[in-house]
Amino acid sequence: MNNSKSAIETMKYRQSIRTYDTKKLSEIDYKGILEYIANEDNLSGPFGNKGRIELIQITNNVSEKGIKLGTYGFIKNPQVYLVSLCENKKYSLLEFAFTFHKLVIYLTEIGLGTCWMGGTFSRNSFERELQLTEGEFIPCITPSGYPQQKQRVFDKALRYIVKADNKKPWDQLFFDGSFADPLDKANAAQFEIPIEMVRLGPSASNKQPWRLVLSEDRQKCHFYIEHTPNYSTKLGYDMQILDIGISMAQFELACDELEIKGQWEVADPGLELPNSVTEYMVSWALD
Repeated sequence: MNNSKSAIETMKYRQSIRTYDTKKLSEIDYKGILEYIANEDNLSGPFGNKGRIELIQITNNVSEKGIKLGTYGFIKNPQVYLVSLCENKKYSLLEFAFTFHKLVIYLTEIGLGTCWMGGTFSRNSFERELQLTEGEFIPCITPSGYPQQKQRVFDKALRYIVKADNKKPWDQLFFDGSFADPLDKANAAQFEIPIEMVRLGPSASNKQPWRLVLSEDRQKCHFYIEHTPNYSTKLGYDMQILDIGISMAQFELACDELEIKGQWEVADPGLELPNSVTEYMVSWALD
């Protein structure tokens, strides 16, 4: 991201915005989003899976095609929706969430609000709005627009309810060499800030299902998912895989800014798992 704003600072202060100003997007911002989602590089995950992102304009809670989209109880005055489309497969979901969260950070950097939505919107109305190809589905969307300056009391109450400000401490999420030893911040070497960005990232219902193990030689960071049993079975896909994609984006954006060079790989280190609901997903390896 060649933006003057620091991605790390943006990730620190970003929060879900549910109340938007009624002001339309400026032409510069609207064009900026269209250019961003038209750029193939922005839509490709680290292992080559690609999805697409569609922009839908909203006026008075109705899209240009006259379909009602803008009234998910919590969301007030969205100017646009950004809708993700990809295949319903594990790594497609993982990589797509990685690319979609980078878009979310870009929107935040240019002064727009966002709110990740996975289970709380009507897929049918969005499917009517867009032409889905075979095998495509909509894992997540975000409303966007300029945040209303006065955060409503309701937003603050909702943040409290979903414990959005209550993130788990390091010793519950991050491990040193194996799951037996919690990782101390002081021992995280150059990865302290990227790992802290993972901790601060958004996740569905703030469950924070990511678990990271830093290798003893400090060359690799292994990402695991600790599934919440029966959490998203009704949705027909595992929404928590999106959270791991988000954590990857937070980690990589911080590494990019700090000029820590590396790449993603799927190479299970075969560590003993702490329980039956923890699963290896991906690793980040230093160049």
